[in-house]
Amino acid sequence: MPKDVPPRWDRRMQQRLARGEAAALGELYDRFASLVHGLAHRVLGDEGGADRVTREVFGYIWQHPEAYDPRQGSMRSWVARIAQGRAVDRLRQAERGRGSREELEEKVRSANAAARADYIVTSMPAPLRAALELAYFQRRDYRQAAADLRISEDEARRRLRLGLQLLSTANALPQEDTAPPGYGPPGYGTPR
Repeated sequence: MPKDVPPRWDRRMQQRLARGEAAALGELYDRFASLVHGLAHRVLGDEGGADRVTREVFGYIWQHPEAYDPRQGSMRSWVARIAQGRAVDRLRQAERGRGSREELEEKVRSANAAARADYIVTSMPAPLRAALELAYFQRRDYRQAAADLRISEDEARRRLRLGLQLLSTANALPQEDTAPPGYGPPGYGTPR
C-alpha cells in the first residue's frame, strides 16, 4: 500500500465523523480514550486535568473532523498529537507565573518527551514492548529476557536494541510548536 493512503478504518472514520455520526465518535472514543488520557496524564500529572483534556480532544474532533488529513499520518497519530498539544497548553497555563520562562519550557520539554515515549511504547509491536518491559521493569538482561520470552539471545538483543532505538526518538521529534497542518487545533503550531 502506498505510504500516502491511510488505512481503510481511518478513511471510513473520518467520513462518518464528517457526516455527524454520533456512533462514530463513540467508536473513536472507545479506541483512543485511554491513549489520550494517558498522554494527558503523563504531561500534567493530574487526573482531573487529564479528564478535561480528554473531553476537550474528543469535543474538538467532533466539531472539526475535517482537520484530519490522512496524508499526514494515521488517525491515531492525529488524535495523540491533539492530546499532547492540549495537555502542553494546559501545563503552560497552570505554570504561568511560577518560575522563569526557562523553567517552564524545560518542564514542557520534559513532559513532551515523556508523553512521546509513552506513545512510542504503546504503539510499538508487542514483541518489542514485551522485551523492553522485561528489561526495564523486571531488570532482566537480554539472556534472561530471551529465556522468559522463549526466543534466542540474538533475537532478544535485536528486540531490545530496536525498542531502545525507537524510544531514543522521543527527544528527537519536533517540538509541539511545529505540528504539521491538520495535526492540531486551529491556531496550534503558531509561535507564541
